Amino acid sequence: MSYESIKLTIDRKIAVVTINRPESLNALNAQVFNDLENVFDSLAFDKNVNCVIVTGSGEKSFVAGADIKEFSAYSSEKAKELSERGHSVFQKIEDLNKPVIAAINGFALGGGLELALSCHIRYASENAKLGLPEVTLGLIPGYGGTQRLPKLVGKGLANEMIFSAKMITAEKAKSIGLVNEVFSLEELLAKTQELAEQIVKNSPLGITKAIKAVNASDKDNGMETEIDSFGELFSGEDFKEGVSAFLEKRKPAFS
Repeated sequence: MSYESIKLTIDRKIAVVTINRPESLNALNAQVFNDLENVFDSLAFDKNVNCVIVTGSGEKSFVAGADIKEFSAYSSEKAKELSERGHSVFQKIEDLNKPVIAAINGFALGGGLELALSCHIRYASENAKLGLPEVTLGLIPGYGGTQRLPKLVGKGLANEMIFSAKMITAEKAKSIGLVNEVFSLEELLAKTQELAEQIVKNSPLGITKAIKAVNASDKDNGMETEIDSFGELFSGEDFKEGVSAFLEKRKPAFS
């Protein structure tokens, strides 16, 4: 399948999804949402993919927010539909049955940061700038930012970022737990690939269940989800292979 606004490559069980609108600093528009939805729907069932990397084209921007020109004249009802659309697509990413790593290679502002927040892991380049500037437009983050950011950094820091609309550096983002690691721009994708390669060596079914359990950690059924998932894995082929490999002192070959 071809996509208008993104590029997709797959190699050694790792998919790289690149937002490809460099002329607009990879800003989100309706086409990007459509392409993201389609590609993640496809990746969920692709047996050749066990991990996904999301990044932006060029050296300046991961995703520099939403395409304001596209929605500047929207009515309130149309704006709600836009927010619902963003929530729906980003929830697909968060709920994907495979790990998704954001390689933040520059500006991650507004909807761009919200896209990164929906990924399971975030690596950033040293030149990255992150922020939620929506209040400067008389808005609030509308694609999950007010919900996901406090879970990562706490309400106080989330409030500070949202209320002030200030951008923070990659190192600051790492210090508050917003990104996992920071690398030079030249190293970023290679280091992200290294992490993905480590991930795909492990049990795909175990990771799928881990994603489900971690995503339930702030819900009432979090403990129950972990217990059920732990028990269910005992009847799976991955568990049998993992135990056999351990006892036989060899590397597991997960199906």
